[in-house]
Amino acid sequence: MRKRATLAVAATLLGALAAAPTAHASPVDGPYGQGLDHCTATDTGALACHFDVAPGTYDVSVTLGGEERGSTAVAGETRRALLPETVTGAGQRVARSFTVDVRDPEGEPTGPAGSPGLDLVIGGGAPSVTALRVSPARAARRLLLVGDSTVCDQPGDPYTGWGQMLPVHLKRGIAVANHADSGESTVSFLANPALFDRVEAAIRPGDPVLIQLAHNDKQTDAATYRANLTTLVERVRAKGGEPVLVTPIVRRWFSPDGTLNNGTALLVNGLGVDHPAEIRALAAGLGTPLIDLTALTKRRVEALGPEASKALYLTTEKRDNTHTSVRGATEYAALVAAELRALGIVPDRLLR
Repeated sequence: MRKRATLAVAATLLGALAAAPTAHASPVDGPYGQGLDHCTATDTGALACHFDVAPGTYDVSVTLGGEERGSTAVAGETRRALLPETVTGAGQRVARSFTVDVRDPEGEPTGPAGSPGLDLVIGGGAPSVTALRVSPARAARRLLLVGDSTVCDQPGDPYTGWGQMLPVHLKRGIAVANHADSGESTVSFLANPALFDRVEAAIRPGDPVLIQLAHNDKQTDAATYRANLTTLVERVRAKGGEPVLVTPIVRRWFSPDGTLNNGTALLVNGLGVDHPAEIRALAAGLGTPLIDLTALTKRRVEALGPEASKALYLTTEKRDNTHTSVRGATEYAALVAAELRALGIVPDRLLR
């Protein structure tokens, strides 16, 4: 019951973020401006906050709680979940912080520009906040994401990429920079200057770069697919980044025996290229960390079965068994976060 309530709050908060009006206030306390004077109340009871800051990484510190019991979460930019639901008792106050990536465009690299600056929505079951501060975090690490529509910051409900839900697992000091873009393959991600060229320019030594591209390589032959992934890995390494290969999430496509043991579910393309198998072999050959998200999501979907697993995808809403709902993206982001910890890609001190 608790999980369903949390997911409902996440969906409500992301919806509020998409609909929230931009709140503008005069800068205070320095050139960036901090404080709740940058926030306005919305019809849902959440607070919409806006800070006129340039692209970059920023630390956000909040004091949650008040005289009454509260339950507060924070989202931002293009429907990103930034701070998990936090319960405070009557009279209790707790400090929380996180680091957020602000860029232009704020969501998908080839999508709408969004609004300049940093937008936050303070929501949850019973939002309660007494202080808010935004400050530059120039030395923060970034966790960069290269991927497709199953990963990206989806602009419209109910579509949600797992990259949108990943920031809630990170503490202050590291920000998710989600450069995933709908409809992209290994071919197009390398060819479009708005995509990997921008990722490459943003990489700083030590930054992990997670690469999940397969869903749209429907007519990419095996040799080209391997060559493209190798190029991505080598260019990340050349900038001092740490490439991590990620196998794609499964499609919710059941075989008669109740398993996902078929090419459609497991991302075997029209030329017979087994994308997860190619990625696993390439990771071993190149010596890169591997997050086998295909295996992890297959296990989860099969465990739920044909009916219950519909809630992870947009099966009911859109007859879509490829793209995830808020619940699916939330669960899959948690799987990725667990692998980041287990593989030592992100140190424990930066993970919630």
